[in-house]
Amino acid sequence: MIDREIVGKFSEVLAEYAVVVVYGPRQSGKTTLAKLFANGFHYANLEDKETRELAQYDYKAFFRRFPSPLIIDEVQRFPEILAQVQVIVDENGKRPGQFVVTGSQQAELAAAVDESLAGRCCILDLMPLSLSEIREDALKRSTDEILHRGLMPELWATKKNPTLYYRNYFRTYVERDVRRIVNVKDLILFERFVTLLAGRVGQLVNFSALAGEVGVSSTTISSWMSVLESSFLIYRLQPYHSNIAKRLVKSPKVYFTEPGLAVYLLGIETPEQLVSHPLRGNLFENLAVMEAYKRDSNRARDPRLYFYRTEKGFEVDLIRLESGKIVPSEIKSAMTYSKNLIANLEEYCRQEKSAARPCLVYDGADMDGLGKSGVVACNVRSVRG
Repeated sequence: MIDREIVGKFSEVLAEYAVVVVYGPRQSGKTTLAKLFANGFHYANLEDKETRELAQYDYKAFFRRFPSPLIIDEVQRFPEILAQVQVIVDENGKRPGQFVVTGSQQAELAAAVDESLAGRCCILDLMPLSLSEIREDALKRSTDEILHRGLMPELWATKKNPTLYYRNYFRTYVERDVRRIVNVKDLILFERFVTLLAGRVGQLVNFSALAGEVGVSSTTISSWMSVLESSFLIYRLQPYHSNIAKRLVKSPKVYFTEPGLAVYLLGIETPEQLVSHPLRGNLFENLAVMEAYKRDSNRARDPRLYFYRTEKGFEVDLIRLESGKIVPSEIKSAMTYSKNLIANLEEYCRQEKSAARPCLVYDGADMDGLGKSGVVACNVRSVRG
């Protein structure tokens, strides 16, 4: 079994809150986490039709059959049950450790959580595996192998073929989740949209250009982007400006929460195909950005991640806000260090006096004190928190 970094935080908040809500993409390990570390809890899976209908049409019978303490899995299938969870929690004096709730579709579930469980719950995000969670295995594999396999727990616990796994994963998502989340009249167009988005991984997103290629309106593209984001398939990295309002008016970059899915959508079927692929650098950047995201989410911290880009094209790949400091990082897929890899970092630190701990994330050896700014170079497998 793979040890998950979030376990300590999960156990901590379970001892402090009446309800722990665990969000995350499908098959990221939410159910395994809950079952293993919510000791003595009953279990109800709302994907099961009979269980779901019992919750929908006779909630009193549901809670007699599944009393607290209780894990309610895939609660996005019937988020209205959380209103009754609130009643039970309040009747029990809000004592900690009454419910664990998991869900893989954030939008409608988040609304139900906000309405029913405000002040009664702690929310955790469980993403696919981080490289530090599989560090020993990751050190034995090339970066191309890691990108191809992705970081879904099942793929590291079994010998399943990654291409077939992601094919089934994506088809199940489109055919089951998308139909329920939004009224997509033409699923073929939606699949084309997601595939085109994979071709833009690590790049600025232009809704109008995407709309033209897919054959739908910009409004539809915006709606579909929200669907992907709320179901944890993509992550939008916003640009950083000292004026907070400006962060919302510039184009974001898009990354896939599971790099292996992006690799599949690009039609890459073997690690060898990645070596010369024109988007290999973008996929490496996707891997590194999501590692930064996981470091924060596994500690129950809101990731405050951005990128920096001027109108003239000067760019720093990743900006992290931490304790009043701006921590800039450059992400390069190179295995060999050279001064040009940190040129943008050096220039940014010269311009931004509050910049601290600049870091080069790449595929080579760890090094300290590089350049005039004291840049730290870290292999993507060993990035420091």
